[in-house]
Amino acid sequence: MPSPHFNRDEIRDLSHLSPFELKNTFIDLAQTAQEDEPGQKGTSSVQMLNAGRGNPNWVATGPREAFHALGYFSLTESKRVWAGDDLGGMPEERGIADRFDAFLRHYPQLPGVDLLGECVAYAVEHLGFDKNAFIHELADSSIGDNYPVPARMLAHAEAAVRTYLNQEILGSSSDSERLQLFATEGGTAAMCYIFDSLAKNRLLKQGDRIALMVPVFTPYIEIPELEEYDFDVIHVQAHLSTEHGVRRWRYPDSELEKLADPSVKMVCLVNPSNPPSVALDPSSAKKIETIVTSSNPDLIIVTDDVYGTFVEGFSSIAELLPSNTLLVYSYSKHYGATGWRLGVIGLNEENIIDDLIARLPDDERESLRIRYSSLNLHPDSIRFIDRLVADSRQVALNHTAGLSLPQQTMMTLFSLFALSERGQKYKADVRKIVRKRLDLLLEGAGMHIDDDPLRAGYYIELNLLAEARRTHGDDFAQFVEDNYEPIDPLLRLAERTHVVLLNGGGFDGPEWSVRVSLANLDALDYLKIGHHLRKVLDTYVDDWQSQTR
Repeated sequence: MPSPHFNRDEIRDLSHLSPFELKNTFIDLAQTAQEDEPGQKGTSSVQMLNAGRGNPNWVATGPREAFHALGYFSLTESKRVWAGDDLGGMPEERGIADRFDAFLRHYPQLPGVDLLGECVAYAVEHLGFDKNAFIHELADSSIGDNYPVPARMLAHAEAAVRTYLNQEILGSSSDSERLQLFATEGGTAAMCYIFDSLAKNRLLKQGDRIALMVPVFTPYIEIPELEEYDFDVIHVQAHLSTEHGVRRWRYPDSELEKLADPSVKMVCLVNPSNPPSVALDPSSAKKIETIVTSSNPDLIIVTDDVYGTFVEGFSSIAELLPSNTLLVYSYSKHYGATGWRLGVIGLNEENIIDDLIARLPDDERESLRIRYSSLNLHPDSIRFIDRLVADSRQVALNHTAGLSLPQQTMMTLFSLFALSERGQKYKADVRKIVRKRLDLLLEGAGMHIDDDPLRAGYYIELNLLAEARRTHGDDFAQFVEDNYEPIDPLLRLAERTHVVLLNGGGFDGPEWSVRVSLANLDALDYLKIGHHLRKVLDTYVDDWQSQTR
């Protein structure tokens, strides 16, 4: 029985929407159905379960407490310089380390003060920071009384974040010290800046061929289709499957070989992937390295590694191909910090992008000289990482560019926290959270997927057609495919059970797959979602059996 709200043609039309826009339709259906449920005083007794968006419901409290303790210290420093009614001055660097130590001794019970002291001590001992200079950067930045200088990223913040990325994302690569960072307003801003600057610098033009390693986060699908880019997009599909048709989310060599074509100028991947939430396997990473070094040395790689901390022993493709790779990372998921908007773009000092700019035709290089001439008497010398900064503010506002200093301070404290024993325990805890939720989801749905050491588990993509084939055979799977649209199960979930999931086909995954976020609901909610998902599948079985009797 189809949805009472939409006929099959309307359902087919809806499937063309972005999953994040289609989600709003599911939410509206779930809320309408929820309002129709019996309750008290106009309220429903049934809870809507929205596992569509991946905003985590955990929060890293320790580094936030340290941030607020730092804020209290910073304000005492401000009032020390200029004390008046609600009026202070800029913190002074001279002697600030001694005053900081006195502050720690004077306020031992202040929440976060212990971790703040540990973070500073670690940075001084292990990163070689000058204590006065570092504490002054923290104090001045936490109250946000200055423009970012350097605009790309503060010196101590960059070193702390680089060390964090080296430990958690880059696999302790020896090249990591050469990684230059640009702090951005989350990973989403990083994506926008990268596409924009590559186009502005004539490295990608309308009609150029790029590759997407799919399934992938939908903006990587949708941005290249915009009029200002209009790229020729090829897809590298992760479609290796088990005997039951359940995808293992591995890339066959035949798909990776598409990158060997020198006409492919850029490839984008999310690693671990979104929505399958599986890291790039080492053999595929090595295959890409071989392809680049032997066949397509000018290939630009954009890797979005936001979920890397959820995989034991994760290592980015940026470790194998540092000169070709733009690394995007965001703190939002690991730390429960989507509202902070904390992200970075990383690019090695020696990189193919700067080389490609240097090799542009003379007329295009002259045009770029004019574009950046207000920044430097020798604009050819401006590196791409700094062009990203300038382009993010239309060049003319480069002098006021950069991520806000309180944001950079929070990023610094998150990074130093991760380098401590407390930070490692926190990482283990959030990994356990998503794995428990996955187990409960599968238990409720009566489904099984093989253990995979590369699985991050932040999301899961479940192929309902493969499950139909596994449980009732090819005839039943064919019946479902012939009689319903791939988003029909999601409409049924929303209407009948108040559950909101996303369609995997919108991420260029299997059309009959659903994406479940394992980050934003309580553990037992996933058991309920699993039960509801199984009930929807059972309705198709009932329809099939009634027609085949």
